[in-house]
Amino acid sequence: MRQMGGITLETPLIEIEGIGQSFIAKLKRLGITTVTELLNHFPARYEDFSQIYKIADLIPNQEATIQGQVEEIEGRKAWRHNLYIVECLITDDTGSIKAVWFNQPYIRNVLQPGRIANFSGKVSGKEELHLSNPTYELVNEGRETRHTARIVGVYPETRGLTSKGFRYLIKPVLDNLGKLPEYLPKEILERNRFPEINRAIKQIHFPDELGEALIAKKRFEFEDLLLLQLWNIKQKIELAKNRAPKILADVDYIKELLKYLPFSLTLSQKKSLWEVLQDTEKEIPMNRLLQGDVGSGKTVIVALAALNTAKSGFQAALMAPTEILARQHFNTFLKFFPKFEGGVALFTSGEHRIFYGHNLITDINKKKLENEVKDGKVKIIIGTHALIQKNLNFKLLALVVVDEQHRFGVNQRAELLSQKDSALPHFLSMSATPIPRTLSLTVFGDLDLSIITEMPKNRKTIITKAIDTKERATTYQFIRGEIKKGRQAFVVCPRIEPNEKTQSPITKLEWQKMEFKSVKEEYEKLSKKIFPDLKISMLHGKMKAAEKERIMRDFLEKRADILVTTSVIEVGVDVPNATVMMIEGSERFGLAQLYQFRGRVGRGEHQSYCFLFTDSSSSSTKQRMKSIVEAKNGFELAEKDLKTRGPGEFFGQTQSGMPDLAMVALQNPEMVKESRETAVRIIKTDPGLKKNPELARKMAEFQSQIHLE
Repeated sequence: MRQMGGITLETPLIEIEGIGQSFIAKLKRLGITTVTELLNHFPARYEDFSQIYKIADLIPNQEATIQGQVEEIEGRKAWRHNLYIVECLITDDTGSIKAVWFNQPYIRNVLQPGRIANFSGKVSGKEELHLSNPTYELVNEGRETRHTARIVGVYPETRGLTSKGFRYLIKPVLDNLGKLPEYLPKEILERNRFPEINRAIKQIHFPDELGEALIAKKRFEFEDLLLLQLWNIKQKIELAKNRAPKILADVDYIKELLKYLPFSLTLSQKKSLWEVLQDTEKEIPMNRLLQGDVGSGKTVIVALAALNTAKSGFQAALMAPTEILARQHFNTFLKFFPKFEGGVALFTSGEHRIFYGHNLITDINKKKLENEVKDGKVKIIIGTHALIQKNLNFKLLALVVVDEQHRFGVNQRAELLSQKDSALPHFLSMSATPIPRTLSLTVFGDLDLSIITEMPKNRKTIITKAIDTKERATTYQFIRGEIKKGRQAFVVCPRIEPNEKTQSPITKLEWQKMEFKSVKEEYEKLSKKIFPDLKISMLHGKMKAAEKERIMRDFLEKRADILVTTSVIEVGVDVPNATVMMIEGSERFGLAQLYQFRGRVGRGEHQSYCFLFTDSSSSSTKQRMKSIVEAKNGFELAEKDLKTRGPGEFFGQTQSGMPDLAMVALQNPEMVKESRETAVRIIKTDPGLKKNPELARKMAEFQSQIHLE
């Protein structure tokens, strides 16, 4: 075991004397294994226990700290609820008060009569006041308090490890840690009036004043944003060093292709297509994100860009996250461009097909298809992750499109683009998630943006209604009527929120378990009580990919009337026959998410409906439901969501790869702007960060931690 005096930021917590195995196991649940990770576990908020009150001055419902002597202490078992109660009588020179704790019998051994201690907590009762479950701390002369008589940090907790436990662990680590090197340039600290690193890390955990904690937190928020911005700029510079195939935009050919379409492109579709074609004409690799609401026509843009690539003699690859989506894209090509003779292939783990034009479509042996791709006979290849394999080699790959996988683009591209040719293909990512511009420019700062803001003109408006308890039965009857007409319905179940009192972070597995409970209960209710005569299927996150594929395919092929699902419902899946989207517990979803669910219907010729079920009667819920009912644009809703619910709704803080503070800081547009401008200034004067070696070291550390790709 390592003595406290010899610890560094890199020291594993398991090596530090005094941190027991029980603490190690609990910390590991939060992903905390090193000193750095422990110190970067910042308080979520603060409580002000800095003023010490006299007992006689206490008032009901007050959060207060008193200092007094333990006069009496006793413990007893309550005859109901299997409770163990500890009661303590505390006195000072103005009076006495009782403190009460539940199920903490060990307190009897700590608070011995005669000891002086601080007690911080809520003053309960009316006539006879008492302290309910207060934090206590023995007073030792010359020793700084950690939990009482000061501004106290309240941390994100986990089962068996409270904020008091975190303070208990962090204080000695801070006291014995050597001086940390400053990595933010001096001018940044001075311009923003930020504290230097050593003061900042101490003040964020054990602040002298609340203002000190807030400015320290602001420093770390800015720092994470700055590192993210530097990383984005670096990615862009590195990409610009590569060369890409020059794909000439054949305007006459594009005009000819547009004649095949049964609709006209919207203004923003035309603009997005032109931006893509202009980029692919350059010898610098395109790195673009194409955003647009569900059903706004992104796939057509991709198809036209791929066809233009093929016309120039190159190959294009489109990678989708599921076999259903890959098959859907393949069918779109066949439907809209039936005369294309350059060869369009579908390549997934379970399906290998090729389309030669003029209705010539056939299944093909996997090995033979690989050879056709290698020889350049197939110009457009559509598939899943099966495209990333050593046996599939392209002859002249010039355009790569990744659907709904923009966060994984860099890694996927590295695999998919590792061709013998030195040229790097152009890269286009698609997303149907409406992301506010502030987030896009920061999180995807290395990507250029194209946004489709309009829906196709022939698309019928989805009739949307917020449904309260009284209208539930009538709505069920309406849904039954739609299914009798031959239509289908989605039912999306709410996530079950964790207990707010615990403040415990939830793992992906725990979310899946809770969502499974939600969807199973809804499935049982609908299949046995509401629609026992209909065919109902269920989809949730705990299922394996193959099972999800099968259930979605069955629904797509009309072998089920209703699909009961969690929020894992596949993005972009086109089920033209589905006309009803019913969302339970609508108040538990973000506005942008609700909007995206709604976009799953209204994709065929029939009138479609979205029903927002909620049992909440709060004014804020009514206002949010009104917003979605009236919404015409997902981006406008996403901006509202960012303000009210935060960026975690778009990416999920545990899955995004971004540091927590950077996620919080994204809600501050001014800080985002300042961090971007600062990053540009730094790179302009010091491109390789040679003048700032500590910042370069921090950048390397940051780069290894994030997984935005």
